[in-house]
Amino acid sequence: MEQVLEYFFIYKEAIFIIALSVFLGIEVISKVPAVLHTPLMSGANAISGVIIIGGIILVGHADLSTLSLELILGLLALIFGTLNVVGGFAVTDRMLEMFKKKKK
Repeated sequence: MEQVLEYFFIYKEAIFIIALSVFLGIEVISKVPAVLHTPLMSGANAISGVIIIGGIILVGHADLSTLSLELILGLLALIFGTLNVVGGFAVTDRMLEMFKKKKK
């Protein structure tokens, strides 16, 4: 328990910045109108693509003989980044389908 408290004490500024960015992100996202959803989703897909590349690099440098932190973080980045990209494209495709003219 002392190690956890020491970790929080050493990195208190970084933890504070991360907490503030979470609240700021929630506030900004809640104010986005529906018209801007598709362009913002494309930007999020690009960012997730960068996360996927970072995950591939991290897994490539990880020691595969043991279950290391690098391997776990790399796999999580790959899984969540891929889910975000696929989900983003599915939502964007569905939104674009709504604007197509229906065939008779």
